[in-house]
Amino acid sequence: MTKSPVRFAAIGLAHPHIFAMTQHLLDAGAVLAAFEPEAHVLGDAFAKTFDQAEAREDRAAILEDRSIDLVLGAGVPDARASLGIEVLRHEKDFVSDKPAFTTRASVDQVRRVHAETGRRFLVWFSERLDSRATLHACSLVEQGAIGEVVQTLGLGPHRLDAAMRPSWFFDQGCNGGILCDLASHQVDQFLELTGFRQVSVVAARAMNRAHPEHPGLQDFGEALFEGDGASGYVRVDWLTPDGMPTWGDGRLLIVGTEGQIEVRKNTDIEGRSGGDHLFLVDGRGTSYIDCSTHELPFASLLLRDVVERTETAIAQAHCLRVSEIVLAAQSLADGEIAREA
Repeated sequence: MTKSPVRFAAIGLAHPHIFAMTQHLLDAGAVLAAFEPEAHVLGDAFAKTFDQAEAREDRAAILEDRSIDLVLGAGVPDARASLGIEVLRHEKDFVSDKPAFTTRASVDQVRRVHAETGRRFLVWFSERLDSRATLHACSLVEQGAIGEVVQTLGLGPHRLDAAMRPSWFFDQGCNGGILCDLASHQVDQFLELTGFRQVSVVAARAMNRAHPEHPGLQDFGEALFEGDGASGYVRVDWLTPDGMPTWGDGRLLIVGTEGQIEVRKNTDIEGRSGGDHLFLVDGRGTSYIDCSTHELPFASLLLRDVVERTETAIAQAHCLRVSEIVLAAQSLADGEIAREA
């Protein structure tokens, strides 16, 4: 007997990542059953883009609809955890844009609610899950192509586009800070590439260097992490120049005991067109791999997990651990707590 497609809803339309998240699930065969409209430009654009879905002003009506199995959320970051908890308690799975958490207490609360309900609160780390070259780099490392990982270096520069940003973007109480937000991608990749869970924050700092008109914004952040035999350095910023042909020259460099991998995620500024460039150096020489046609399996795996209650797309423990580590780094950068995550 053919199984019915997974029906999902979108609640929280504050960040444009919700468009890609929704489209990935639709492409994988899911059905967008409903969304909660919001009175701003993204809400209007979402309604026009996905006009097959029902707009429901009453959030409770969405959450109480037993035909809906999954909820996507990209609301204001400091409200994502509370929404996810509400979703889990209504016996549905929740997938949040990053950052899913802005406080350690909210991580602890989600862990408890997950244990109570058996439902999942997952995070869509798009700079890995939507990056074909990064996924292939992870696969090469798993296959032993460069030996044991010694260090990862993750760079996450972004263009600010200040005039297009909503007010909450410039309020650290809402966005959690630059390491909490942007560096979650690089910590996700560090844990995925090393398999570590015991990670210490060696150093971290964050600052506003170029935008004094927005005192609540951190436009530069960096952190150094240490695990069992490997380290990870992260640099993130909102300083991408307007002349860059993409929103940011995201890079990942993985140093192993027997080789190196470099991923140029979005652009090769003086060479090949497009993104998803991977460069491999090992004992045999150097090679270039065009990953632009590789598959992105996350959405399909997620839908299968929702139906079969498996855990193949991304692990619940991984999502929570990434969040704990970036929050520890952010707190250290802000001068609040010690290094242990």
